[in-house]
Parts: sequence; C-alpha cells; structure tokens
Amino acid sequence: MRIFILSGIAAFFVDQLSKYLVIHSMELARVRAIDVWPPLLNFRYGENRGINFGLGGDMSQWVLIVLALVICAAVTIWLARTKVSVWARISAGLLVGGALANVADRLIYGYVLDFLNMSCCGIVNPFVFNVADVFIFAGAMGLILFTGDKDRAKTGAAKRAARDNKSEP
Repeated sequence: MRIFILSGIAAFFVDQLSKYLVIHSMELARVRAIDVWPPLLNFRYGENRGINFGLGGDMSQWVLIVLALVICAAVTIWLARTKVSVWARISAGLLVGGALANVADRLIYGYVLDFLNMSCCGIVNPFVFNVADVFIFAGAMGLILFTGDKDRAKTGAAKRAARDNKSEP
C-alpha cells in the first residue's frame, strides 16, 4: 500500500503546485490566456463546475465531491483486497490522488481550476483540463493495462496452444 499512498500524494501535490504556479503566480486568472508553445500547448483559464469538459455543470458541487470520494474509497478498498502489480498500485494512486486534488479545488474554490489547452493540426480544442485530469486518465488506463486475471489469461493461452497443436498434422 505504500507505493499507492506515495503516488497518490505525489499526484495531489504536483497538481496543486501546478495550479498555484500557473493560475496564481503567472496570474492566469487575470490575463486569461498565455501561449506557451502554440498551438500545441497553451494556458487558458477555466472553471469547471461539472464532471468532465463541463458536463453536468448544473449538478451540485457536493454531489460531485461525494461521488469522487466514493470512487476513491472503492478503489482503495479494492486495492487493499486484491493482489496486483506495483504498476497497478501506482496507477491507482495516480487516479485517487488526481481525484482528491480536484475535490480540494471544489472545496476551496467551488469549482475545479483548469488551465491546460492543447490543439494541433488546424483543429482548435475549446476545452481545458488540469494536471489532476492527466493523472486520473493515466491511472485509469494503468488499471486497465496492469490488472486482470493473469491465471485466466495463461489458461486461455494454454488452451489456444493445445488447440493449435491438435490441428497440426
């Protein structure tokens, strides 16, 4: 559980530090836009009152906070009861740390602070996100990639190999 906790704490603090530096120190809240490496990376100030990309913006912030906390608790309980790889534990930590960082925003500001905007190849992306969102996405993808029933996968491979051997003359 140690690596899960450490990766969660790291994700939380990296997100909060990035928001402080970009939004407050660089005064993005005042200037609203900073071109960093256009069009690939830009800072655009955003206040996300919804779930993702502003969806569900009319939902109560308390509902979103409780939902995030329930998901974090479920992932933590599942992780405590399941034997998974170190990469799966890191992934779970990133997901939970990112989710808790966004919960902290909702408690402090009443919304999630977003500032990253990426566009490319003539396609202008109107959405903004934050570092916590990157951690949540990476954590979810890691859980998909690094968890699963390895015995079932081995059994399936063994069955396929046996079937293939039978079909050979």
